[in-house]
Amino acid sequence: MKHIWTIKRWKQNRRSLNTLPIEKMAGTSGELNPLRPERENDYPTPPMKSTPMLDRFVSAGKNLGLHPFRLPSANISETYENPDGETLYQCQYCGFCEKFGCEYGAKSTPNVTVIPTAKKTGNFDLRTRANVTAIHHDGKRAIGVRYVDVQTGEEFDQPADIVVLTSYTLNNTRLLLQSDIGRPYDPATGSGVIGKNYCYHITPVVTGFFKDKFNAAMGAGSLGSTLDDYNNDNFDHTNLNFIHGGSITIKQLGKRPINENAAPRDTPTWGKEFKAESIKYFNRSIPVTSQGTSLPHRNNYLSLDPTYKDSYGNPLIRLTYDFTEHDRTLHDFITEKCGEILEEMGAETVEPRELMEHFDIVPGHNDHITGGVIIGADPETSALNNYLQMWDMDNLFVIGASAFPHNGGYNPTGTVGHWHIGQQKVSSSTEKKTVH
Repeated sequence: MKHIWTIKRWKQNRRSLNTLPIEKMAGTSGELNPLRPERENDYPTPPMKSTPMLDRFVSAGKNLGLHPFRLPSANISETYENPDGETLYQCQYCGFCEKFGCEYGAKSTPNVTVIPTAKKTGNFDLRTRANVTAIHHDGKRAIGVRYVDVQTGEEFDQPADIVVLTSYTLNNTRLLLQSDIGRPYDPATGSGVIGKNYCYHITPVVTGFFKDKFNAAMGAGSLGSTLDDYNNDNFDHTNLNFIHGGSITIKQLGKRPINENAAPRDTPTWGKEFKAESIKYFNRSIPVTSQGTSLPHRNNYLSLDPTYKDSYGNPLIRLTYDFTEHDRTLHDFITEKCGEILEEMGAETVEPRELMEHFDIVPGHNDHITGGVIIGADPETSALNNYLQMWDMDNLFVIGASAFPHNGGYNPTGTVGHWHIGQQKVSSSTEKKTVH
């Protein structure tokens, strides 16, 4: 569900969120990466607890000469008050966190961080169940948005001096295209910018099956350890037919029954043996995964569907995408490294997930998608400048991973957050602005 945020005047508070790194606002828990450049500050809170499963990954990595460290987390390891005075509570490791809300307030989501801070100003109006269907403009400047109240079906035209589009990678592109803002990308000629450079996250997964039993049902949404030895330029690419790489991670999120009942491949997919093996390996199977680089390709892009429409009569977004040879080469290399780590961890059986011959949206493998409204230095080849302003309309900002020209070997959320907080200062004295 989309939301409308109307801010009549965003006044600087005593310690404004706009001037703070996202880690301080979010209370990020973590351990410093031994292979990255030095940071000015540690993470605001210590790393999450470790577990026997994570300890085994760390030991195996070190035995192989690698540099594992505790995964940065937006689950908070200890009760923390951020610089805006919002309290985030210590994670309970309940196992019900991964893709769900937190009843303890231990997850640094907007409902416990930035929204309470904005509400305290008295100049903030949150309109829930509001589905934006168009950005109004006069050809040179955005003048507001149209939205539908999804409960009543009523349509509203909300005027605004500044419009900030924050509706995720796919919908950012869709709203610009259906509002006739920017030049649609044409793969035949390579011209245009809206919809181009759509990138995925290459996600190798290797599952190890163990004799030992672990308590995989308990965990947290970002409880894990990772290593960066095969990411970016941290390793020798000589004789390798790809650039960049990917981080390699083990996570103990709290396994979901049935959905994550792994069993060796020779197990029947139904019946008595399937039940026995899936129960046996529920706490004896461990996946090691990677978030791998995805580079743009001329034929991977977003556009409006010429046939299918939504319930409001607007075209659906159409994704034209397939894996490239670069994707496959990187995937195979990282998969092999994940397997080596699991073998060192003592897995009896190691089974990699094969990359499909062609991309298929079902089943979805990763929601860390980027591109479509990319940042750049040239209006001919990009949609946004370095302030995330549309080149075509300087009062229209587009926030999110849609601005990334390609996808790196990390979760893109941290970079998105840094951009969002940093660029809000540009319009801090605006009389009225609508944020979608």
